[in-house]
Amino acid sequence: MRLPRRWYGAGPPHLVLMAASFALAGYAGVRLLDAGGDTTLVVLWFVGAALVHDLVLLPLYTLVDRALCGPPGRRNELVNFVRVPALLSGLLLLLWWPLITRRATRYEPASGMSPDRFLGNWLLITAVLFVLSALWLAARTARSRRRATKARPPDSH
Repeated sequence: MRLPRRWYGAGPPHLVLMAASFALAGYAGVRLLDAGGDTTLVVLWFVGAALVHDLVLLPLYTLVDRALCGPPGRRNELVNFVRVPALLSGLLLLLWWPLITRRATRYEPASGMSPDRFLGNWLLITAVLFVLSALWLAARTARSRRRATKARPPDSH
């Protein structure tokens, strides 16, 4: 188990996951090209997506995360109650971007449905994610307060 970690830098499950991710991306690229897609646009999209993520999005959400966490070294466990719904909402926004912004010209003719509902659905899902996260935080806080109350010895006056 140590030899692959030394060579690769992470464990075998990470290597398998990365290989599967690259295989899936390659498969998607091949399918796009087989469907009569423009080779230059497909390659440009893959390279552009990687560059936009690494040069724009990663520094942006790192700055936002650092602002939420506070100074380095300070442990803030509550930040995950913002991180998780924000991440899921951001992924849905990224996935549905053309439909939310109504730039998907071929969606309505192909599906027979209007893209007008996607912005409202995304906003509703985002609100539900943050409400569920807040409820989870409230339940966790109440449970930890009950435990602290039970663990505290009674006052003897």
